[in-house]
Amino acid sequence: QVQLAEFGGGVVQAGASLRLSCTVSGRPLRSDVMAWFRQAPGKEREFVSCISWIGGNTFYGDLVKGRFRISRDNAKNTVYLEMNQLKLEDAATYYCAMNEGWTSLFRLHRSYDYWGQGTQVTVSS
Repeated sequence: QVQLAEFGGGVVQAGASLRLSCTVSGRPLRSDVMAWFRQAPGKEREFVSCISWIGGNTFYGDLVKGRFRISRDNAKNTVYLEMNQLKLEDAATYYCAMNEGWTSLFRLHRSYDYWGQGTQVTVSS
């Protein structure tokens, strides 16, 4: 049974950095896509970033491009999201997601087969 577990959320000041991690258990990652989404209260779930396990191709949402960086550790079956220059509007619950195989619809949350429980990121002024 595939399970995703996120770690690393917390409370930070605007301008600070934070790193989230998501570890997949149940099977080794292969030709999967790992993604991060976020959802603030009253808002729709928003694509943040994704990475293809084969090739390591990365994609970012427009609001985080240049500030966030996604990476992976094959040996640990883990994906990371390094968040820099955090803004008040980055505050949200961040979710890790996995799709079994590449999809061109990687920006859509319905494209993903598995989800983590979410980790809260709070940004204070």
